[in-house]
Amino acid sequence: MKIVIVGAGAVGTHLSKLLSREHQDCVLIDAEEEKLEGVSEYDVMTYNALPTSISVLKDAGADKADLFVGVTTEETTNIAACTIAHALGAKKTVARIDNYEYLKPQNQKFFQQIGIDSMVYPEVLAATDITNGLKMSWVRQRWDVHGGALVLLGIKLRQGCEILDQPLKDLCGPDDPYHIVAIKRGDETIIPSGLDTLRLNDLTYFMTTKEYIPYIRKIVGKEHYTDVKNVIIMGGGKTAVRAALTIPDYMNVKIIEKDNERCEKLNQLLSDSDAMVIHGDGRDLGLLQEEGIRTTQAFVALTGNAETNILACLTAKKLGVRKTVAMVENLDYVSMAESLDIGTIINKKTVAASHIYQMMLDADVSNLRSLMLVDSEVAEFVAAEDSRVTKKMVKDLRLPFGVTIGGLVRNGVGMLVNGNSQIQAGDSVMVFCHEQKLNNIEKFFKKNVIW
Repeated sequence: MKIVIVGAGAVGTHLSKLLSREHQDCVLIDAEEEKLEGVSEYDVMTYNALPTSISVLKDAGADKADLFVGVTTEETTNIAACTIAHALGAKKTVARIDNYEYLKPQNQKFFQQIGIDSMVYPEVLAATDITNGLKMSWVRQRWDVHGGALVLLGIKLRQGCEILDQPLKDLCGPDDPYHIVAIKRGDETIIPSGLDTLRLNDLTYFMTTKEYIPYIRKIVGKEHYTDVKNVIIMGGGKTAVRAALTIPDYMNVKIIEKDNERCEKLNQLLSDSDAMVIHGDGRDLGLLQEEGIRTTQAFVALTGNAETNILACLTAKKLGVRKTVAMVENLDYVSMAESLDIGTIINKKTVAASHIYQMMLDADVSNLRSLMLVDSEVAEFVAAEDSRVTKKMVKDLRLPFGVTIGGLVRNGVGMLVNGNSQIQAGDSVMVFCHEQKLNNIEKFFKKNVIW
């Protein structure tokens, strides 16, 4: 597959990393040469040139591109580049934007007419993750699949967990209402077998259905966690705005922003919400106490500085806040944040890159997420008629090492999968993939693949 990416910033660089693992024919274009130096270790061709030049895009092969991606920091550049690439012959285009109005359904046809097939707003994707995390104070990460028919929960196991130190074969049988698809233990990611056991402080990923979430909460010993009612957000950027507008009405939100002009802008942007905007520094202990940090259940740090966000979350935890969320854009800091027990970690570039990445897969993939803490992807594949995955029971499919099928959705109903399960054409199947190329997995779900 031929892929052309415009913009060697955070999203473009991470997307290039994902594509280099797949050995795709990928070209990365940026007008700033120093940005391209950061991808020298990846298997991609770099092009230092103006990304809206017709001749440049022709030379880069945009006319033959199966996927053309505009992810510079400038929305207008991305839209212009995608429009030109479409006119040249690119099969599919996707543009990174920062104007929420463009995402409205009534505007979709307009953008398709000018050659933009899809748009990505990283701050909106990040805000969705934040909102989902706040709805369940006891969960590190939550991902609803197929409208919530299946749910993936990342949970840190503490004292009081009922299922520690027992073989998983005794816990996750065919009739049990959950599967454990991955375990993060220190720096190690474990794709568990029946003989593995759960240990204290493991970050464990459960696949279950929505009706069994209360049961999962009970067995992991999290029933005493207080539901989130009061939220303090530090930093008033675009992600904070989108989060404040999507957080459930039963939550009280305060946004602390140190720039006075931005505070005035926030008051305008949030005029239709009940969020309170406070001018001040979210690291000021006196201010935090004055604004009720000790009766706050969740603290969300969304400044542009990863170190500030991590330190602010640590401070909030010391002041008694149970749920903390930190925006950590520097991937080098993600492991450190996890080791410090920060809680939920949000990285806009991995969320956006995963959203774009699924567009290049040949199989019918309706959703894809990167779980950066366990260096893995979770993909929702739709089984094609006559595909290999429909030919045998799961235990006989000979899936690659590091691949687990956690569940499927059939006719809108979520169900867990075991070795004796038989996948049918049209099923939406949740595949957990660790250190494997997704194009090694997608061939199981494609029609008429010769083996």
